[in-house]
Amino acid sequence: MNLLRAASTVSLFTLASKITGLVRDTLVAAFFGASAWTDAYNVAFRIPNLLRRLFAEGAFSAAFVPILGESRARAGDEATRSLVDAVATVLMLALVVTCVLGVVGAPVLVYIMAAGLRSTPEAFDAAVVMTRFMFPYIGFMSLVALAAGILNTWKKFVVPAATPVLLNVAMILAAGWLAPQFERWDILPIYAMAAGVVLGGILQLAVQFPALAGIGMLPRLRRPSAAWQHEGVRRVLKQMAPAVLGVSVAQLSLLINTQIASFLGPGTVSWLFYADRLMEFPTGLLGVALGVVLLPQLSAARALRDDAAYSGLLDWGLRLVVLLALPSAVALVTFAEPLVATVFHYGAFDARDLQQTVVSLRGYGVGLLGLIAIKVLAPGFYAKQDTRTPVRIAVIVLCLTQLMNLVFVPLIGHAGLALSIGLAALVNAGWLLWGLRRRGSYVPAPGWWAFLFKAGFATAVLGAGLAWASRALDWAALGAQPGLRIVWLALIVSAGALLYFALLLATGVRPRQFMRRAS
Repeated sequence: MNLLRAASTVSLFTLASKITGLVRDTLVAAFFGASAWTDAYNVAFRIPNLLRRLFAEGAFSAAFVPILGESRARAGDEATRSLVDAVATVLMLALVVTCVLGVVGAPVLVYIMAAGLRSTPEAFDAAVVMTRFMFPYIGFMSLVALAAGILNTWKKFVVPAATPVLLNVAMILAAGWLAPQFERWDILPIYAMAAGVVLGGILQLAVQFPALAGIGMLPRLRRPSAAWQHEGVRRVLKQMAPAVLGVSVAQLSLLINTQIASFLGPGTVSWLFYADRLMEFPTGLLGVALGVVLLPQLSAARALRDDAAYSGLLDWGLRLVVLLALPSAVALVTFAEPLVATVFHYGAFDARDLQQTVVSLRGYGVGLLGLIAIKVLAPGFYAKQDTRTPVRIAVIVLCLTQLMNLVFVPLIGHAGLALSIGLAALVNAGWLLWGLRRRGSYVPAPGWWAFLFKAGFATAVLGAGLAWASRALDWAALGAQPGLRIVWLALIVSAGALLYFALLLATGVRPRQFMRRAS
């Protein structure tokens, strides 16, 4: 299997997901703007999303995928099938209980997440209603995470990568068609977005069944007592305990930031959300793709005790991070206004919303390299079934994040929240890298200093060009000609990409250097 091709396949479908996601967010921004109602929706959607990242894509995947990969490499498919059945049974029971508790406890959850919404009681009540309606989404997405772990281990990357598109399509229909219908029916239009989330979750889960059946790994529910006794289930739960703590730390940071933002005035939560959506574009395209491809391969290398292959995989991933994340980070900082204006500056999203979202995006952009590097470095620990070290690092970084909030928020408001997260991500990534180097899990291949110089030079030239282009046009005024603004953005981004890669080629960086095969 060619790893670059596999990562490119995941990135291609992730690109489709991110594009449809931007269309979705553009419609939401144009229809609802940044207000107490969008704050309520973003808080309500963030609650099941937080738990999804906590128990599904985060802690569960970090614990389950390495054990699944090890089981397949050492014991074969039949024994792995038994593990999948047992884990699916226990997971299903846990999800039913979680969803029931979430629906009942929605007012408490909303208060914990964003107590500042109480200043607008109608918005607080709307957030509670939407939380209750959307809470089953965590159940759907946790089962999707189970399916994705299985399919990725079998090197079937297409369905897991393409699945998020379905959520975006459902939410686009909700924003573009259902919200106006709700308004005519005298129903709060923002509730349409909650309906879109639930529909999207159902669709994402539905497409997993034929894909799992195709590889003979469609889970079969067993008696709970028998499933609980399975050795693999206990190993997964044992690994999940510190992983849950680690992901909890990251999500706690997000919760604290949302809580602080809810007290900074209506629209603040939404400004951070819109900036986060743009920041997630490169994070998803590169970081998620690399993490998805690397974790099963690292787990297999670890099971075979192939230390050279293990280190080589990490080196390959880190070079791709520098090659692609570094210019993306510079673009988010120097070209923030054109990006935000072209994607969101329509309808109810006014000039003030534009500027407040721009400063948030620049704060996030500072830490983009770290955010993506973590997606490569953390699997270096998870594949060796060490979830404790990243947890210890994350706890200290959380404390550092809040110390930075104390400094930055009084000075620059909500942008300080984004900047604190960005800087903390750089610290987290650096610490993870140091840990892998210290224990000998990662030994850098020759040529790193020359590669860094070449990538840095090309990035500096790109950044200068994007900064000039950002000031050369009045991107807010171009809102009167949205088609022309989109054309200008496409031309400048395309020219910037061509310039960057031309400079890399001129300095001797070749695509074949990133071709790597794995068994």
